[in-house]
Parts: sequence; C-alpha cells; structure tokens
Amino acid sequence: MPELPEVEVVRRGLERWVARRTVAEAEVLHPRSVRRHIAGGEDFASRLKGQTIGEPSRRGKYLWLPLADTHTAVLAHLGMSGQLLVQPHDAPDEKHLRIRVRFDDELATELRFVDQRTFGGLSLHGTDDHGLPDVIAHIARDPLDPLFDDAAFHTALRAKRSTIKRALLDQSLISGVGNIYADEALWRAKLHYERPTATFTRPRTAELLGHVRDVMNAALSVGGTSFDALYVNVNGESGYFDRSLDAYGREGLPCRRCSTPMRRRPWMNRSSYYCPRCQRPPRVTVG
Repeated sequence: MPELPEVEVVRRGLERWVARRTVAEAEVLHPRSVRRHIAGGEDFASRLKGQTIGEPSRRGKYLWLPLADTHTAVLAHLGMSGQLLVQPHDAPDEKHLRIRVRFDDELATELRFVDQRTFGGLSLHGTDDHGLPDVIAHIARDPLDPLFDDAAFHTALRAKRSTIKRALLDQSLISGVGNIYADEALWRAKLHYERPTATFTRPRTAELLGHVRDVMNAALSVGGTSFDALYVNVNGESGYFDRSLDAYGREGLPCRRCSTPMRRRPWMNRSSYYCPRCQRPPRVTVG
C-alpha cells in the first residue's frame, strides 16, 4: 500500500496537471470505486460536474482534491492498487479504468482512476475550516508537516505503552509511515521493532524522527518505492527507491552497515526486516 512518499508524489503530479481546472463531466465505470460515496455513482458524477479543482492536499497517506469555493473535497483512497493518472483524451482506456473525469478546457487531458483490485475509490466529503475532510479528522499530522509537534509526539509515544513499530504505524499518533519506511527508519536508528515506547528518551525520539524524515525525503527524491506496476505517478512512471532500501525486502542479504545477514520475522500479518546485530532485541518486553 502506498505510504507518504508515494502519495506525495501523486499529489505533486495532480497539483501540476489538475489543479485549477473545471470539471466538464465525470463518469463512474464501476460502482465499487464510489462505494464510500453513499449516495452512489450518479450523485458523485453530478456533484462533481462544473466544480473547479483546488490545490491537491495530503495528510499522511490520505490525498484529497478540494473543490474551490465549497466546503467539499474528493477524497482518494488508493488502497492496494489505485492509480490516479492524467491521460490524453484519445489514450486507450486502461483495463481496470474505474472513474473518468474530463475538464472544460483545451488541454485535451483527463484524470483517470484505475484500480485493478477495486479496494480503493473516490468519494465526496465535507471539510472543516482548515479544509480537512471530516472523515479523516482523527488522522495525526505527518512528520513532513511543518506543524508536526515533535514534543507532543514524544509525550504521546511514551504514554502509548506499546512497541515502537506499532507506534510508528498508528495513524492517530503519526501519519504516513507504513511497513516499508518504518523498517527503514528503525534500521537507520539501530532500533529493534519491539523496543518498548516507554523506554524512549527525548533525544532518542528526536533521533528516530530525524531518520523517519530522512528516509521519506530520500524516497521522495526518486519518486517513491515501486515493487510492481501497481504504484505509479500521474504519468504512469514508477519510483526507484526500492533500489536504495537498506532493510525492507533484504532477508539473507548482508547488512549494509555490519555485513550480518538481514532477517525477516512475521509481524502483525506483515513482515519486519532487521539486522540481528545492529538492532538487538530489547531486554524489556511489553506485557
């Protein structure tokens, strides 16, 4: 599933190619792709028609297109395979094209939502005074947000009485971090994924946040992480950060720091990748 860097790459593409354009018409080609829009596909399409798209926004893994001069936004759920593509009008339809949005201008490009597994979708939601869709009001700010509060995060982290990887994936505590970037940041910080959050000092939390930001910015610089054709930017291009991963997916390969073979362990229906020498298991466990 896309994490913060991948979603931010898509947001930037939409900012360039979709912002400030007025919708001529929208077409819903698969009902599951608007299932979160309770009123259905016809209502979604009719409400979008004639609206001007504002500046695309993101919080963590969540992306939305505000509708100018309204308190409404199109929230995009990319799910496992959702793609927002900007394509020429005459480009052949993708096999898994679910929603098409055409614009009232001469640019001859349209926005397409393509989703092979139909876990994602688009939906219209009301927004608060800050433009945040009401359905994601509980989502915390992400570490690249200028208003992210490091001190408050440390306090909340200590109070969690959990383990560090669980805390990093808790979107109500810090948003945008998923399995890949959690493993990468923990490797850089030389922290085991089961390290209790109650043991974190302010300097240790600050160091970890620094690594989280560094790895996300590094991923952003090369377009995010793509392991297959399911994650692409709005032009259909894949990211290249998978070539720079230090932990995730490197089971059995030598640690880039100490050459010890990397390990993988099952973890919460996922996998955790770590170096058994650089990231020693904690002596204290959370009961």
